[in-house]
Amino acid sequence: MKKIIEKIKEYYNNILKNNKILNNKENKNISFLNGNFSEKDFLAPAYINFSNPKYAEIDNLYFSSLCVINYYREQTDLILKSIIDTNININISIFYEKQDTYKTIKDLTYHIGNVGADLKTINENRQDMEIAAFTYNDAKYIRREMQINNEELYFLYIYICTYSEDLKELEYILNKIEGIFQSKGMQTRRAYFRQEQAIKACLPLMENNNILKEISKRNVLTSGIVSTYPFISSAIFDEEGIFIGTNIYNNSLVFIDRYNTKKYKNANMCIFGTSGAGKSFYTKILILRYRLLGIEQYIIDPDREYGNLCTHLNGALLKIGPKSDTYINILDIREESIEDDERGYLANKINKLIGFFNLIFGNLNEEEKAILEEKIIELYQNKNINFDDKSLYKEDKNKIIIKPIFKDTYDMPILEDLYHLLEKDDRTKIFAIKLIPFVKGSLSFFNHHTNIEINNKLIIADIYELGEENLKYGMYLFTDLFWDKIKKDRNSKKAIYLDEIWRLIGVTSNKEVASFIYKIFKTIRKYRRK
Repeated sequence: MKKIIEKIKEYYNNILKNNKILNNKENKNISFLNGNFSEKDFLAPAYINFSNPKYAEIDNLYFSSLCVINYYREQTDLILKSIIDTNININISIFYEKQDTYKTIKDLTYHIGNVGADLKTINENRQDMEIAAFTYNDAKYIRREMQINNEELYFLYIYICTYSEDLKELEYILNKIEGIFQSKGMQTRRAYFRQEQAIKACLPLMENNNILKEISKRNVLTSGIVSTYPFISSAIFDEEGIFIGTNIYNNSLVFIDRYNTKKYKNANMCIFGTSGAGKSFYTKILILRYRLLGIEQYIIDPDREYGNLCTHLNGALLKIGPKSDTYINILDIREESIEDDERGYLANKINKLIGFFNLIFGNLNEEEKAILEEKIIELYQNKNINFDDKSLYKEDKNKIIIKPIFKDTYDMPILEDLYHLLEKDDRTKIFAIKLIPFVKGSLSFFNHHTNIEINNKLIIADIYELGEENLKYGMYLFTDLFWDKIKKDRNSKKAIYLDEIWRLIGVTSNKEVASFIYKIFKTIRKYRRK
């Protein structure tokens, strides 16, 4: 705002300066009054119309105000909670006027004496008998609280101002506000013929006009002021967060920083909703905003919904299927698959592969798992890879780098190598048969060395071509790949999106697969992303 005002001032000053120079050149005897543009001129409305006693018109908006004139004698709840939690456009102004304690107690004592004397002589059949008794007891209660419990007496004033572009809508809003206040035991009065004073009272001007005080003044003790506390709106706002929607209760904006480890335990999030509720749209919004912040993102796309988004955001699109020419080897052991302070590349990979082969071979019992693990160990042993992590490193053939480098995908086995091992053993021939589609059949695109290098901060894995039946294999493959990418640098902010994850753990009902997904969600909590 200050920058805008400064630019406007600069613009007008330049005009005045040019006019002055031009004027001096043309006629030095002619002078005119230069104008002045202030902040007040910039903020002031174009017009204000108070001619109608029911509302005020300011810049094509209709304003109308209410004064709270009465309350329940006792309040046990926050009296403004119901109105603040609505999404009505309102301004609320609350004034407290502290009264002199000595004078108040003196006036109360005088009142108690007079009313007490009247109660002794008053005719019990008179209609104001009960009212007089109430005022007598209330005065005694207030005096006792002030004298014994050190309470203070205040005068309370509450004003509400609302506005709309349409008069019918304004009337509807006023009726709604009146109904809400009435349900809380408060009476309101519309500020007819007092609209100007009421609007000023609701502006940050601290102006409480005496005309309004006459109808809205009510007394309250210090303990009663608590019930008027206004800052109870359930808003979620993180300073470094991204906008994800509006609060359905009060229409406030919701900003969440999922990477704020001081406020949230972890950045995990599950998105639930019925078909067509907007789950994918919300996910795309997250991807777009995190892309602007430079956060690394990895998305598994089973329904081909994120391709256009990837194109417009200059991301990397990976496709796997019968028509694709990009391949990823499920048997790859990547350098980032374990962290710097950890050990056990092969052991970690075996655990992942058992989950993958569970999808292909069905639920394996303990004996079958042991036999399969034996074959996997032999498979890597044939490539000179064992449980010693040093076996994953090799010398640089070009001798450019003295330090050993990590083995690449062409140093790893492929599914065909495993197939030949399985068919040689009678115990595992059934496994070899089930592996035929992945080696020689329709899913042979799984039987290749990895031929892509992934360096983009936005990577979308398109597995749509796999079809419903084989979708789980692609989801597991990319989940494994992206999980290694997530672990590469613990200090950078990253996100992995597993769209339609229920297809991987719900439909298959596979314990090993579900355990792998659960491990991802559980382990990621340890990662600081700041």
